[in-house]
Amino acid sequence: MSPESAPPDGPHPGPPGSGPSGGAVSGGGGGNPLGHGPVLLLSGARLADGRVVDVRISGDRIQAVGTAGSLGPLPQSALPSGAAIGSEPAVTAGARIDLTGYLLLPAPVEPHAHHDTAFTAAAPGPAAGPAGPAPENTGELVRRVTEAALTSLGYGATAQRTHVRIGDAHGLRRLEAVLTARQALRGLAELQAVAVPRLLTGTAGADGRAALREALRMGADVVGGCPELDPDPDGYVRAVVAAATEFDCPVDLHLRGADPARLARLGTLLAPLRPRVAVGPCDRLPEGGGAVLRAAGLRVCCLPQNGSCCATDGPPTGLGPAAVRELTIHQIPLAAGSGALRDAANPVGRADPLEAAYLLAAGGMLGATAAYEAVSGQARLLLGLAPVRVDAGFPAELLAVRGDSLTGALSGGHSRLVVHAGRVVSRTSAVREFADTVALALPRQSGHH
Repeated sequence: MSPESAPPDGPHPGPPGSGPSGGAVSGGGGGNPLGHGPVLLLSGARLADGRVVDVRISGDRIQAVGTAGSLGPLPQSALPSGAAIGSEPAVTAGARIDLTGYLLLPAPVEPHAHHDTAFTAAAPGPAAGPAGPAPENTGELVRRVTEAALTSLGYGATAQRTHVRIGDAHGLRRLEAVLTARQALRGLAELQAVAVPRLLTGTAGADGRAALREALRMGADVVGGCPELDPDPDGYVRAVVAAATEFDCPVDLHLRGADPARLARLGTLLAPLRPRVAVGPCDRLPEGGGAVLRAAGLRVCCLPQNGSCCATDGPPTGLGPAAVRELTIHQIPLAAGSGALRDAANPVGRADPLEAAYLLAAGGMLGATAAYEAVSGQARLLLGLAPVRVDAGFPAELLAVRGDSLTGALSGGHSRLVVHAGRVVSRTSAVREFADTVALALPRQSGHH
């Protein structure tokens, strides 16, 4: 028996009262690491540089990192305000989790999702048109958005940015569902909503312009859109810049990037908002396109699963090595997202950031370290979030994944423990079993033992 293997449809929690490998949890959380107090000790974790350490978390920050076995519970006087109760010892305010056999990493981020269309690939009814599937009731939308966000969280994404269609037949119904789910998920994951109108120019774009302004008033975090689908791409971007300037928010646009001259024009129009501008997936970027993006100072979010998503025109063409090479040669800040979770653009889409990193590394486009950086550090920067390192003083946004190295984790680490704001918010305990006719001792998938 080896604690490694998960069903293909997503993470499932292990038995109550167990740690990430089925045991070694102690403290005042009643044996359940998802119920621990404000102090958390992660012991025996391996870092990407090979060190084995203890990590002590207090509140929403990493309080200390030391060699394995060197850290104990915080003294009562150092507990966060209100954590100490009566004369109970400090250890009862938290938990200790043994992470032997696990790699501890900064938590990944989902920088480009479409939670509003998740799980619709097999949905009954008419096929999706340019504005997406037919409108659903609000309760169904909220359920799907919440399920998509929790699925992504289970894989490790403690922060997520989802693009949401507004206007046309849907009005603001989809955005309302995302904002409702965002509130319900507070404390579990951070969810950013990108308002995506279809048209913004001319008479036909009047509805989109009005919907965009109302969406930002309602609480959308980012101005998005698809300039290449508007009859006037330059005018579309001008409208986006005007709205983002008025509401002081970032911009995240869908661009496939096939036309370098258009890219250059749009980059010039977006210049006043830099560095709070991202574009993607840039899957059709030609030779020389990277230089244009660098001159424009734009961040890029690629989609390694199939290169595209439901908000772009035409069928997905995959993310070719040439496009990634253009971006890396010109040192474009590159994040990577999932793009689709079982919707019409990718019926087998997964919400796993490590899948995106794996595909970048397995295709030879990036090394393992750079590939993980694309779904963690660079993705956090794209979302405007503070950087994370497994070091004292940094935000406690962490992912423990079964594996003895980053390459091992990317090749198949299913068991995972996710920490958001200093709290264990998700746990996947995967078990692989073999028939007892096998006589030889079988190694764990996480390494040679």
